[in-house]
Amino acid sequence: MLKRFAGYTGKYKKELILAVIFAIAECGFELIIPFLMADMVDVGVANRDLPYIFTRSAIMVVCAVVSLVLGTLYNRMAAVAGMGFGAQLRRAEYEKIQQFSFSNLDHFQTSSIVTRLTSDVNILQNALSNGIRPIVRGPAMIIMGLVMALLINYKLTLVFLVAIPVLAGLLLLIMRKLRPMYGKLQHALDKVNSIVQENLTAIRVVKAYVRGQTESEKFGTVNEELQKTSEKAFGYAVLNTTVFQGVMYATIVCLLWFGGGLVQTGGMQVGQLTGFLSYVLLILNSLMMISGVFMMLTRSITSARRILEIMDEPIDIADHENATNTVQHGSVEFRQVYFKYQQSAKEFVLSNINISIKAGQTIGIIGGTGSAKTSLVQLIPRLYDVSSGQVLVDGHDVKSYPVAHLRNAIAMVLQNNTLFSGTIRENLLWGNPTATAAQIDRACQIACVTDFIDKLPNGLNTVLGQQGAGVSGGQRQRICIARALLKNPKVLILDDSTSAVDTATEARIRAGLASGLAGTTKIIIAQRITSVEHADQIIILENGQINEIGTHQQLLAHNPIYQDIVAAQQKGVAG
Repeated sequence: MLKRFAGYTGKYKKELILAVIFAIAECGFELIIPFLMADMVDVGVANRDLPYIFTRSAIMVVCAVVSLVLGTLYNRMAAVAGMGFGAQLRRAEYEKIQQFSFSNLDHFQTSSIVTRLTSDVNILQNALSNGIRPIVRGPAMIIMGLVMALLINYKLTLVFLVAIPVLAGLLLLIMRKLRPMYGKLQHALDKVNSIVQENLTAIRVVKAYVRGQTESEKFGTVNEELQKTSEKAFGYAVLNTTVFQGVMYATIVCLLWFGGGLVQTGGMQVGQLTGFLSYVLLILNSLMMISGVFMMLTRSITSARRILEIMDEPIDIADHENATNTVQHGSVEFRQVYFKYQQSAKEFVLSNINISIKAGQTIGIIGGTGSAKTSLVQLIPRLYDVSSGQVLVDGHDVKSYPVAHLRNAIAMVLQNNTLFSGTIRENLLWGNPTATAAQIDRACQIACVTDFIDKLPNGLNTVLGQQGAGVSGGQRQRICIARALLKNPKVLILDDSTSAVDTATEARIRAGLASGLAGTTKIIIAQRITSVEHADQIIILENGQINEIGTHQQLLAHNPIYQDIVAAQQKGVAG
C-alpha cells in the first residue's frame, strides 16, 4: 500500500528528501544542548568559572538558533511535499472517477465519492506533512538520546529502559481499539455529506413542501451519529496522552529516586543527573511523537483503503484493443439484447430486444413509467454495456469503436437536464468547444433558444447559477438540445427532453430537427403522442420488452396500448 501512494510524491521528492535531512539535522543540534548543559553545571558552575559558563551558554544559544532555522526549513519542505502529494493523489482519483461508467458510479454513493476526494485525501496529506518529522526525528532522537544517556550513566539507563516496553504495550492496545472506529467515523461522515447534498440539491422541493423542519431533524440524526462516533474514537485517542504522561512521570520519579541516591553516594554528579533527565525527556517526547504518528497512521490506513477502493475499481467500459472503427452514417441495430444493471439481479431490465434503425430515420419510443425506455437508449453510446446480445452502429458492434469517438458521434439529451455554473455560451460550447458564432446561432434557432435569449440581461453571456439557476425548466431543456446539436451528431437521442416545452414550441423544434438534421438518426423518447406521431417508426415498450413497432397510423389502428395512450391524452386535452 505504501509503495502505491509513494508514487504520488514523484514531483516533490527533492522537498521530501530535504525535509528528512533538515529533521535529522535539527535533532542532532537539539541533542547537543543537554550535553553542554550538564558540562556547564559540573564544570562551570561547580568551579564558578564564568567564562566557561558564558562560552557554553553561547554555544547552546547557537545550537538552539540553528535548530530553530532547521525546524522552519523542515516545515516549509514538508508542507510543499504534503500539499503536492495531496494534489497529485486528488487529481489521480478524480481522473479515475472520470473513467467510470454509469455502472461503476452505481457502486458508490455520490456523497461517499466526495468524502474520499476531500476528507480522506486531506487525512493522508496531513499524515505526510505532519508525519515526516516525528517518523524521522523520533527514532533518531531515541537512538542518539539513549547513546548519550548511556555515556552519562548506564545504570540509570537500565531503569529507563523498563518503561519503554510498558509504554509500547499500552499504546498498542489503544491503537487496536481505535482502528475500526476510524472506519466508522468516515462512514458517518459519508452519511452527513449525503444528507447535505440531497437537501441542497432538492432545496426548492423542501421549501415548496415546507419540509425544512423534517430535513433538519433528519440531518440532526446523522449529525448526532457522527458526533457520538467522533467522541468515542477521540475518547480512546486521548488515552494516548494520558498513558504517556503517566509512564513519563513514573519514570522521572524513579530516575530522581535512583539518581538522587547515586548523587549522594558520589556515583553521579548533579549536572550529569540534570543532563540525563533532559535526554530522558527528549526520548519520552520522541516516543510520544511516534505514538502520535501511529495514531495518525491508524486513521490514514482507513482513508487509504477507501481511496484504493476508488482507484482499484475495475473500469467495465473501456476501449478494446482493436477499437478503431469510426461512425460514418448512424444506423442502429439491437440484436437479441438482454440487459440488467447488476449481474446478480434475478430479472432483466430489457429482454429480447430486436430493433433495426436506418441512418437518417426518426424513431419514437413510447411506453409507461418503468418500461425501460431510458435503459434502452443508454446502451447505444455505451453508458452501460449489454448483458448479452449486441448493439450495432453502422453494422459494427459498439464495442469496436473507441468510447470517446462513439459518444462524440452520439448526442444524448438526458431526462435530467444538467447545466453548469457559467454563461449560457460556455454551456453550449460543451457540445463543441470550437463552435463558431454561426454554428451556435444555427443550433439556437433549431432548438428555439433564440425565442428567449434576447430577453435575458446579457444574452448568451448571461451567467447561470448552479444546476442552471436563472432559467426556467423549458428554457433549460432547449439549451441542452442546442448543446447536443453543436456536436453535429450522427445519432441524436432526445430522452423526454421537451416535456417542459409547450406543444407549439415543440412542433417548431421538431420541424427544425427534420430540416436541419435530415441525415441524422433521431431517437425520441416521449410521453406525448404529438412528440412521436410523425416518426418513421414508433416502438412501444412494455415491462422491458417490445410490444410492437409501427407507424402512428398502424399502431392507432389495432394496438390497444397505443390506443389507450392516445385516448387518455385526447381526453386530457378535451377536458
